[in-house]
Order: sequence, then structure tokens, then C-alpha cells
Amino acid sequence: MQGSNMSKLAALVALIVAAPVMAAEVPANVTLSDIQEIVRGNGDEVPTLDPAFSSDTSSSRVIQDMFEGLVSQDGDGNIIPALATGWKKSDDAKVYTFSLRKGAKWSNGEPVTAYDFEYSFKRVIDPATGSNYAWYYTMAHILNADAISESKMPKDELGVKALDDLTLQITLDKPVPYFEKMLAHPSMFPVYRKVVEKYGDAWTKPEHIVTNSAYKLSKWVINERIVLERNPAYWDDAKTVINKVTYLPIQDMTAEYNRFRTGEIDITSSFPLEQYNAIKKQRPDELLTMPSLGTYYYLFNIDKKPFDDARVRKALAYAIDRDVVTKVILGQGQLPAYGVTPPSVSGFKAPELAWAEMSQKERNAKAKELLEAAGYSKSNPLEFELIYNTMESHKKLAIVMASMWKKNLGVKVELANQEWKTFLQKLSQKDFTVARYAWNGDYNEASTFLSYFETTGMNYSKWSNAAYDEAMENAIKAADNAKRNHYYQQAELVFAQDMPAIPLYHYTRSVLKQKYVGGYSVTNAAEARFTKDLYIEKH
Repeated sequence: MQGSNMSKLAALVALIVAAPVMAAEVPANVTLSDIQEIVRGNGDEVPTLDPAFSSDTSSSRVIQDMFEGLVSQDGDGNIIPALATGWKKSDDAKVYTFSLRKGAKWSNGEPVTAYDFEYSFKRVIDPATGSNYAWYYTMAHILNADAISESKMPKDELGVKALDDLTLQITLDKPVPYFEKMLAHPSMFPVYRKVVEKYGDAWTKPEHIVTNSAYKLSKWVINERIVLERNPAYWDDAKTVINKVTYLPIQDMTAEYNRFRTGEIDITSSFPLEQYNAIKKQRPDELLTMPSLGTYYYLFNIDKKPFDDARVRKALAYAIDRDVVTKVILGQGQLPAYGVTPPSVSGFKAPELAWAEMSQKERNAKAKELLEAAGYSKSNPLEFELIYNTMESHKKLAIVMASMWKKNLGVKVELANQEWKTFLQKLSQKDFTVARYAWNGDYNEASTFLSYFETTGMNYSKWSNAAYDEAMENAIKAADNAKRNHYYQQAELVFAQDMPAIPLYHYTRSVLKQKYVGGYSVTNAAEARFTKDLYIEKH
């Protein structure tokens, strides 16, 4: 390593080591409540509390209160040290060496070591585990992840190695400029090997689970509540304020809103869309609307006719009036989506898409032309089933979509709602024709949205396009952000040409929060809102 590079790296590592760690920061003029307990709405029932299997926001919210990885996020979404106090990378940016925090412990008092990370990473990538986030390791380009996930190589060949108790080395097969951001995802959290191997799938039950962050699981009553109690063994427990957090799975947003109004809930997961304007007037100090890393889709199963035909997929995409969706139906600042990546993503500039520049009248005409070319008309209407997970907002939107397709194209749509776990199962088994879908970014970079649709991505539609894959391959090798964005734009153009899913709108995040809850970030576009950063003021 040359001297100038060495000095820059040393400065960077020193900066990382010295960087502040996020925790509850209570202003000097705030008087805390004697009771530090909080209740949070959580939407759907949590499908899993195993970090290896979490692919939804309901699970992630709870998991991120109980588990912690090498890095975390501060209130602005910046990557900060967590169980790693610092790290350095090799000259070729393919080998990362992490120094772990001394004194970090599991909730049972055992030390958290680099061997826990090595075990946990290899567990996720092992095909025998069946983790639906093994693809994420491939996208992170951890050495041999691809071959291991395809059962072509044993899991012990993964490029993750504990050099000693407090030193972890991760080797990539190519430089990944946003690798540190990827480490904040739950699939890269460590789990405690002894309980996983002893109890199997039952290791996440309250009587078995061992955690390593600010909270541990006290109670889990399916479809009723999850209760987390403060973990005194947590390395930063001294800066934690909230003693207990209860998560309530409430799919009925009106019911959640009513429980907020009575004071039973402190932070909602959402609220009824039709109440937004009234709430904005009546409860301006309790309504929070924030930027969000999320895109709402309708996803095609392209293995089922006629959705193997891009003309059909594009016709359905074009015939939706997104201004009606975002301004009339939603009305919370959401943005019409014509591409994959939200504008809130750091450093991303979307390409000009021809269909996005059309008027809605022109799009409707083009949609009709495409559908007729594919063989559908009033005398031979397109018919299909649209599935969505049970939630009033998804139902309302699906009804509007079916109405637009009927009016503009004569399409007949049968709507079917599914309970959340069943819905996820149908997606993973490809047991659908068209499905409501959404993707919330795992980190703040365009690749978290675009890599989903790569051939090796999670990609429930199983769409595969060589030009798209090539653009993403070139992006990761790009020398700077401008060149990387150029390739991301190419990927967006390929997506628009093939339309494997219908981008509908880009999220904002709106919740209701009681005024006495402090420490809740309104600037982080990611979902991360950790209970350990919150506190209750005297009220």
C-alpha cells in the first residue's frame, strides 16, 4: 500500500472508530416519565423473528430491537459502528477486516464473538437453511456465496472467517462500493449458535431465544402482541431509556387509529388513508410524514400466460392513472412511479422514460393498442386474478386498479385477499398471476431496488434479462458514482421496455406519534426506527 493511500485509510478508520453510536439522546430540558414503556402498532402479524428469514417490515422492526450487526444507522440514516468498532479494507477493496467491540454480550451473558458472525453468515447461505435472503449475500458479492447457494460448494468456503474472538474478515469476489451499507440488514445479524442448534425452528420462542441488542423477547402471543423487555446485558444498556416495548399486529387501520386516540398506542404503523386530511388538521403535532425508501408494485408471474408477453404487461402498466392514485386515493405526498428506484435514494438520478412523458390519454391509447396486438379486445377480454395481503388500503387500491383496467381496456379482474403468511408463501411458490407487492430498500443506494430484479435477485416474478444483468454488473464495477448512475439508468430503461412489474408509486412514510414520545427520527428515509433511541417525556 502506497504511503498516501495508507494515510487516507488510517484517517478513515480513525474516523469510523471515533464516530458516535446512536442511542437515546435526551435533551437537558426534558423531564422523563417514571414509566418508560411504549406500545407500537406493527401492521401484519410477524411471520418470523429469525434474522435469516426476515423479508418484511413487520418482522424487521422487532428483530432490529433484539439483534444488532457489525454496523447500524443513526437518525439520519448514516452508517455507524455497532458491534464493530472499526474496520479497514485491502488495497483492492475486496477484503474487509472488522474489529469487534470488547465487552459485547448475548442476553445470557456469553460474549459476542467473531465466530458468532462466521456461523451466522454461513447459516444464511447454506441451502439447507432455506433462507430467502441467501440472494442478498450473492448481491453483496461475498466470496463463493453464489456457488454455495446453488449447492456447488460447501458453506465453509464462504468468504467469512473469524481470525480470533474479536477480529472478523470478510472477503468479496469483487469490490462493492456500498458494502458497508449492506451490513445493516437483519440477514447479516449474528444469532446464538447453541440455541439455534438445540431448538431448531423453535429457537425464537421466548423461553429459548438469546438476543444481543437492547431488548429480549418476553412474550409472543400470535395475532395479539409481542412484548420485549430491556436487555441489561446489552453493551450500550446505560444509554437505553425505554424498559419495555409492545408490538401490536393490527391490520385494520381504523382500529389502530382508534387505539391511538385513546392513548393505548404510542406510535402507529399507519392510519386510514381517507382520514389523512382530517388528521392533518386535527392532529398536526402528532402526524409525521417522512421520506421513504419504498416502491409499490403490481408484480407479474411471467411464467403464466399471457404475462409472458411484454405487450400485455406494458398495457396494464400504461392504463393506470398514477396522478389519481397519488393525489386522490392516497394523498400523503406519494410520488407517481414509472421506474424502480425512488427519488429519495441518495445519489440517484432517474433516466427519461418515454412512457412517463406521455399524457394519460396517450398512455391509455398506447395500452389499448398493445393489448389488441396481443390478441385481446372487448370480444375477447383479458381476465386474471389479482392477489393482495389483507389490509384495507391494499383492497381499496386494488378496486381502483380493477376499475381503471375495466374502463380503459375492458379487462376483467378478480380480486383475492390473503392473510400475510399465506400471501408470502404464494409469492415464494409462484402461485399467483398478478400480485400486489412492495419493496423497501435494505440500504440507501439504488442497487437495493434494482438488484431485486436481477436473475439472481429475490425476484418473485423470475424475470431474467441479460441486458439488465449486464447493466447491473457494470454498475458495481464503475469507477465513480456518476458512471454507476449511468448504468443504473440503463437498467431502468431495460426494465421499462420489458415491464416485469408495474411500478405504481414511491412511498412516503406517515405515522401518528404521541407528543410525549421523543427521539423518533423524521429524516431517515429507511425504515429503521429503533426503540433504544426513544424515550417517554413526563405527561
